[in-house]
Amino acid sequence: MAANNKHIVDFAKIKSTMSDPYKKPVQVIDENGKIVNQELFDTFSDDELVTLMEKMVWERTLHEQTMNFSRQGRLGFYAPTYGEEASEMGIAHAMQKQDFLFPAYRDLPQLIQHGATVEQGYLWSKGHYLANQYNPEGTRSMFPQIIIGAQYVQAAGAALGIKKNGEENTVSYAFTGDGGTSQGDFYEGINFASAFQAPAVFFVQNNGYAISVPRYKQTAAETLAQKGVASGVPSTQVDGMDILATYLVAKEAREFAAAGNGPVLVETLTYRFGAHSSAGDDPSRYRTKEEEQPWFDRDPLIRLRKVLTDKKLWDQAKEDELVEQYKGEFKDAMKKAEAAPAQKVTDFLKTTFETPTPNVQRDIEKYEAKESK
Repeated sequence: MAANNKHIVDFAKIKSTMSDPYKKPVQVIDENGKIVNQELFDTFSDDELVTLMEKMVWERTLHEQTMNFSRQGRLGFYAPTYGEEASEMGIAHAMQKQDFLFPAYRDLPQLIQHGATVEQGYLWSKGHYLANQYNPEGTRSMFPQIIIGAQYVQAAGAALGIKKNGEENTVSYAFTGDGGTSQGDFYEGINFASAFQAPAVFFVQNNGYAISVPRYKQTAAETLAQKGVASGVPSTQVDGMDILATYLVAKEAREFAAAGNGPVLVETLTYRFGAHSSAGDDPSRYRTKEEEQPWFDRDPLIRLRKVLTDKKLWDQAKEDELVEQYKGEFKDAMKKAEAAPAQKVTDFLKTTFETPTPNVQRDIEKYEAKESK
């Protein structure tokens, strides 16, 4: 039989082109503050542009003040958000009050924007149970998930509940980082939501690193957005340093899911400017200045600030005034968090179940007796 060098299936071509549909991230303003999509830019009013800038200034000030508190030993775990303001505030701005939020540990800003208080954010960092007692009418959210990717499964379940309960114009949001897409829960969550065509919007905030592990070592996939295709989930990339593009994509993803079309996966291309956490990892041990500088040049605040300044909608005095206002609010929130009552064993036992099981009830009585002495 003569040799046949013709491929039945050109796997090499498939491999080299399968990421092509996902490699054109949506962008409205480039890293130089230049408007690259005038049609999309014109959908924003001046007031909306200013509001989005104010939210990014709010988040950056929250980060800076929270890091100060952390260095003073006044907080526990904190995951810095410096550099990810456009990704996080763009998405948060698209959320609506009735939506369910399942944040990861770097998503305190979105949680607060969705109805939790800064005080609760600080209590969560301090490991206080009062951090998780949200007003159910004001904050439809779980507390930040520490287990990587687990919130995707939770969000899928909530999305199915939304569908079964017949709630209209409501979606379930979940966030994870690039490292989360290497977890089994990530795939289970998007597959479950897709199988039931449940209204979930999944966000992957690709900041380049899972602690110290670069994205290219986590997966051979050229994009993280393409990971949705195996589960039948429409996916896209967006410039996560461009708050206008991020908001528009998040808004459209929400509308698609809320209309009964099933889940959506959005990868935001962003960057963690600082350490992974306040615990003190040193990014200089796994990143170079040459790698970091182009990302610093893409600073989301700088690019929108330039656009607004050119339109005479923003100036440094206005920004400085906002920063001082926000700092005062955060300092007040920290004082309230530090005034929270000391935790008791019975506080945890009483909030484990709505109705304590017999063994838990026995423990409550046991520890109440000890605590009363």
